[in-house]
Amino acid sequence: MSVNRRIDNPILCSPFAEPTAHFGFDDGGITDEVIHGRRRSVYLTPVPPARKGKGSSAVEVQGELVYEGEAAERIVENSFINEVREKIEVWRARNYPNVTATTRRLLEHWTAEGRERRFFFCQVEALETAIFLAEAAHKETGGTYFQERLRDYADEHNPGLYRVAHKMATGTGKTVVMAMLIVWQTLNKAANPQDGRFTDAFLVVCPGLTIRDRLRVLEPSEPDNYYDERDVVPPELKPRMARATIVITNFHTFRAKEKIKAAKTTKNLLTRGRADQAGVFTETPAQVVLRVCRAFRSKRSVLVINDEAHHCYKPKAPVADVLAIETDAVGAKLDAQAKAEAKERDAEARVWADGLTAVHAKLGVKTVYDLSATPFFLSGSGRPEGKLFPWVVSDFGLVDAIESGLVKIPRVPVSDDAAAHSTHDDAPTYRNLWVRIRDELPKRRPLRELSTPVEPQPPPELEGALRSLYGDYTAAYARWDQAGTTPTPPVFIVVCNNTTTSKMVFDWIAGWAKPVASDGDEEGEVVPQPGQLELFSNVEADRFLARPRTILVDSHELDRGEGLSAEFKAAAATEIAELKADVAHRSGEAAAEELSDEEILREVMNTVGKPGRLGEGVRCVVSVSMLTEGWDANTVTHILGVRAFGTQLLAEQVVGRGLRRRSYAVVDTDEGERFAPEYAEIYGIPFSFIPAGGVGAEPAEAKAVTRVWAPPARADLAIRFPHVVGYRRELDVEDRLAADFDETSRLKLSSADVPTETEVEGIVGERRIHALDELQTVRPQEVAFHIAHRLLDTHLDGGVGTQARPWLFPCLVSLVRQWMDSPDGLQLNDNAFVGLLVLAQRQAQVVDKVWAGINRHEDHTHRLRIVLRDEEPWGSTDAVDFETTKPCFTTNEHLSPVTHVVEDSGWEGDVARRIEEMEEVVRYAKNDRLGLTVPYRTGGRSRTYTPDLVVWVDADAWASLYSTTSRPFPVPSTGKIAVKVINHYGDEVLQVYDV
Repeated sequence: MSVNRRIDNPILCSPFAEPTAHFGFDDGGITDEVIHGRRRSVYLTPVPPARKGKGSSAVEVQGELVYEGEAAERIVENSFINEVREKIEVWRARNYPNVTATTRRLLEHWTAEGRERRFFFCQVEALETAIFLAEAAHKETGGTYFQERLRDYADEHNPGLYRVAHKMATGTGKTVVMAMLIVWQTLNKAANPQDGRFTDAFLVVCPGLTIRDRLRVLEPSEPDNYYDERDVVPPELKPRMARATIVITNFHTFRAKEKIKAAKTTKNLLTRGRADQAGVFTETPAQVVLRVCRAFRSKRSVLVINDEAHHCYKPKAPVADVLAIETDAVGAKLDAQAKAEAKERDAEARVWADGLTAVHAKLGVKTVYDLSATPFFLSGSGRPEGKLFPWVVSDFGLVDAIESGLVKIPRVPVSDDAAAHSTHDDAPTYRNLWVRIRDELPKRRPLRELSTPVEPQPPPELEGALRSLYGDYTAAYARWDQAGTTPTPPVFIVVCNNTTTSKMVFDWIAGWAKPVASDGDEEGEVVPQPGQLELFSNVEADRFLARPRTILVDSHELDRGEGLSAEFKAAAATEIAELKADVAHRSGEAAAEELSDEEILREVMNTVGKPGRLGEGVRCVVSVSMLTEGWDANTVTHILGVRAFGTQLLAEQVVGRGLRRRSYAVVDTDEGERFAPEYAEIYGIPFSFIPAGGVGAEPAEAKAVTRVWAPPARADLAIRFPHVVGYRRELDVEDRLAADFDETSRLKLSSADVPTETEVEGIVGERRIHALDELQTVRPQEVAFHIAHRLLDTHLDGGVGTQARPWLFPCLVSLVRQWMDSPDGLQLNDNAFVGLLVLAQRQAQVVDKVWAGINRHEDHTHRLRIVLRDEEPWGSTDAVDFETTKPCFTTNEHLSPVTHVVEDSGWEGDVARRIEEMEEVVRYAKNDRLGLTVPYRTGGRSRTYTPDLVVWVDADAWASLYSTTSRPFPVPSTGKIAVKVINHYGDEVLQVYDV
């Protein structure tokens, strides 16, 4: 049977449900065979293939290995992840037993049908896994197997740090998962401050300033925070999020700072005999923690969240061994630049991991949650490069993300017409471009020469790749320009190996300043030369544009926040000048002068693809080395790699910069809800992946956005409602209580329950008898007073919505005495006496029995009282203000305080129209973002129902309307609220309660 390796549309599954199908793999890679069920978690580990020769699966070209498809990697099953996944599938099917009430409420909220912003399955699964391991695993498995495995991994790889990692492909929403983790921990800590499994102190650590700035959405006080924007927190629990203390930092802050500046000789003299200078001239680890974590104040037991966590590990190899590394994961020889990168990664990993160890020593770290698309060991770690972190517990990788439509589909060259003439291998020229051009690239230029313009001349294969990929970009740009649905253009990125190469590529693409010969020693003029790719050229009409279309960045330098190197500043001098001129034009000369070169470059890089920001018009980004992780431009459509790629890990990291989708519009298909495919064209990156077909198309047209809000002009129509968290049944009595006691009221006391005499004796000497003398002197009336007081506090203290009735105290004393004297009341045996009822546990027993007797009396009636939320007990339609792309019905301005009814389903608009025709209706609103919920119990379990609409009716007209119906309906008279619920479980709940 022939195997097709070209797949027109690789999207098989809904992004909101567990995957139900996947493509099969064989020795040649992915096939078009669709296998039902979810793919088991596996990873590809590099394998050193045989050298060039008979039967070789790879060939050696000038010292570098070139791979053919998947032949140089072995598929390894992640058995631990699959074990965890299987247990969670069973636990999920059983509706999440053995979790706290708060956790259950969160899981219901996150998975509720009809959400405006639905969570992806991979996001919910990551939280399910974290919750299962922290709350339910020991009961579900009958032991601590999973926790012990994780502790073993911690002891081996991260001594002192308990780490739990979640693998999520770029573009699948890791930041939302961070918000969910913070909410889960904070709300549980608020509900039970003594529960040691939870905390409300969070340290979020990331690899650079770009990501740190983007993670501000995790601060509840930020106006665009994810808790509100993504509806992460149930409305009734939002006030409790104020308890969270969140510190967001880049790992560079863990580097010890110099406290006292002094010459090296002075330092050596003053620290002679000391092993190090820590604490004398530089900060100690404890002082670093106090500086970084100052916001925690007295808080202890911190939860750490590592973003892009593959940068955080404790290297196994000493520094000397790292410097001696000669080959990569598959045996390819490393050049000087690759060695330098490995050395720098090793040093940074040590700073990050040692910083967390110091935090644990000073404050205590409960758990470290790692999130990464590629949680693998890197070169320099002393462990096999590309080996998965063993503490990974959930996996939703790139193939899964593409099959669920969550990311763009990367397309790489699979053939060309030059293969027959190639002297390298039979791979397409533009697939593994580096081995063909690296010897022809310009050598690193000295700093003094970088500022001297040189005509850019890329090697023929590189120029061909640029022009070929640009040709496809022009078609994508034309589609974007014609559609006019999005304000920012598609983006083309080039990832280069060093500053010299990137400067040459940048000048060729964007244009350069050609010097004009002049007489004498004076500096000559320059003539701007346009770039070779028209849409990317920064030169028009012989002058540089005020707003550049192409930018040159070194994201690694920008992310460290330690200033730009002289080498890069020389290479980017013209671009920096252009950007400052743009800022001056937009915001004035003073604003431009306040910005450093580093700040202005970081701002334009971080705002590529963002309307109204400095980088909105950028079409091309030329990067020195890797583009920063966390760079979240979703407009990238084309990527060209001009550097070495030793493993699929590095290739996936670069490709990941272009995988974020532009549109999340759902398309209904015969198979169910799907996202429409979007594509990213990839050259120069030997990425083994889906050879996708299909036509690159613009994202679905953006849907119209409707603002749903409560205008001040409609304030007189506002509907106020209680935030009900539960109910209490209350005796409907004012002046007098009575009680009936029967055999269930009896309480027997004897010395078998509490010893009343204890004999003590030494080895010699007389013996003594210890007795409860103090309790024996307590009179029955005093006992009755104690119990009556507790009855009053427990059942008649006023509570929420009720009036305290202290005048009933004498009556309660009489009833307690009645119970004590009744044959169906207190029975004393052996040496027991009435004073034993003063003991707290005995008091509670008596209170329960007397209260049951009071409730049993036939003259007493009861009423249902609501229990309101402690914080924010009342809500109002005045607070409604949000935007939606769903269809909306415009409400009557004289009947509704809110401008629209969002039609989550077709019938809601019809109901709204019918309501507006009813004379009985005074006012109404859709229960959308109001937070109105109805707690109830059914089948012995607590549930929460969210009504669709809130309708205020005229009581008399309502009673008349329903007086002839066969099923009685509660009439909401003054001071009462009536709720009738028929929920999706088929249960009917009828409740009338007082306000």
